[in-house]
Amino acid sequence: MFLPGSILIKRSLPYAGLLHEVVEHNGVLYLGGVVPENAGLDMAGQADDVFRQLKTLLEGAGSDLSCVLQVTIYVTDLADKAALNQVWKRYFAVEHLPARAAVGVADLGPGIKLELTAIAARR
Repeated sequence: MFLPGSILIKRSLPYAGLLHEVVEHNGVLYLGGVVPENAGLDMAGQADDVFRQLKTLLEGAGSDLSCVLQVTIYVTDLADKAALNQVWKRYFAVEHLPARAAVGVADLGPGIKLELTAIAARR
């Protein structure tokens, strides 16, 4: 659900009073701060959780994974990138691959292995 904003900007309901998970401007969706709900999972489990959430957020905003333009994934251990890539391939078809960057970071919070931001077009 989007909150009314200006004519060109819509924001999702605030998450924890810190951010809007989805902000739309002129048909472009900006998604940020997507982290796994269960920090006890391994990289594959956390990646599956994050991509599932991304899919749900996009659908709620009138889009889907085929409309994702760009993804940035912050990863605490780049040695886990192979597991991340295996999950990535299950969610993004080759013909709809977005531009992507994986960035190594020191810490995302207790047990959190990745955090995602994305930009997508609305359908």
